[in-house]
Amino acid sequence: MNKSGLIEALSKKENLTKKKAIDVVNLIFKGFNDELKKGGRIEIRGFGSFVVRKYQAYTGRNPKTGRNIEVAPKSLPFFKVGKELKERVDKME
Repeated sequence: MNKSGLIEALSKKENLTKKKAIDVVNLIFKGFNDELKKGGRIEIRGFGSFVVRKYQAYTGRNPKTGRNIEVAPKSLPFFKVGKELKERVDKME
């Protein structure tokens, strides 16, 4: 499912106009984005949690040229799946 699919599902399930569903989804995503930018943690019980992981600079290798390159330090979002979601997905197989 992508963002537009989520908007469509929310619109149908909650009997909202498409504009209102877009506003709700954008509000949630903006809240997630703002919290992660502050270095916060987002936890949705039964689903999982999002945190920002910081990575140190390191020397990498360009696979095309074989030359060493310096990779700058960076921060990336990381998702850890919750126990309940993991169990539900495992039962689907």
